[in-house]
Amino acid sequence: MNNTELQQIANEVRKGIVTAVHSAKSGHPGGSLSSADIMTYLYFEEMNVDPKEPKKADRDRFVLSKGHVAPALYSTLAQKGYFPVEDLKTLRHIGSYLQGHPDMKGTPGVDMSSGSLGQGISVAAGMALSAKLSNEDYRVYTLLGDGEIQEGQVWEAAMFAGHRKLDNLVVIVDNNGLQIDGNVDDVCSPYPIDKKFEAFNFHVINIDAHNFDEIRKAFEEARNTKGKPTAIIAKSVKGKGVSFMENRAEWHGSAPNDEKYEIAMEELKKAGEALCQK
Repeated sequence: MNNTELQQIANEVRKGIVTAVHSAKSGHPGGSLSSADIMTYLYFEEMNVDPKEPKKADRDRFVLSKGHVAPALYSTLAQKGYFPVEDLKTLRHIGSYLQGHPDMKGTPGVDMSSGSLGQGISVAAGMALSAKLSNEDYRVYTLLGDGEIQEGQVWEAAMFAGHRKLDNLVVIVDNNGLQIDGNVDDVCSPYPIDKKFEAFNFHVINIDAHNFDEIRKAFEEARNTKGKPTAIIAKSVKGKGVSFMENRAEWHGSAPNDEKYEIAMEELKKAGEALCQK
């Protein structure tokens, strides 16, 4: 799949994110939008997954460690064909299988329930170790927030993964620079993120989270790295694709009203039309 095709899918993923959060009147659009390109690449290019067999034994696993950006995961899964795109409008509604945080028991394609920050990477490391112990060749991917890595459990898991040489594990940090209370640098600086993961015996790659050439190269490099896990530090823009949400901490956990929703969808529609002309 070429970059333009991936960009078109990512734009549809962003439409789904905005639609879902607007319909729910709650949710987390900022970090969902910043991770949309990475999510698109994972499910449409990188991972061995099949929506017709969501539980097949040899599938690659994905753990959304920053579980509050479930709209990004759900929208990507819908685009991939795990369930109808129309169901995104039921996000956070009573009786919906699309809860505010991922639920592995009720949502097709979700490999791990998550939401309590810091825990997802530990689960992913356990999955990767399980593959090693069972001599299976599936790979495990997990997405963390840069605010989330302020959690101590993240570094316990990193220590474990590096010590066990889990080269089938890829940790992606969505480094959009903002968390619910403002700049991550001001709240409790995690920098330098790359040097920290290197200290735990990770192979580290720094990329632009919205450049598909860099995304592609990073995941290929991770696949070819032997003897240590990989951490991809993805520099991103919070709220990417919706102008009034970009780099604004207040959109971490706020839903657009009807007027803002129309503006956002019009911007994404125009972005999609521009991609179709490429």
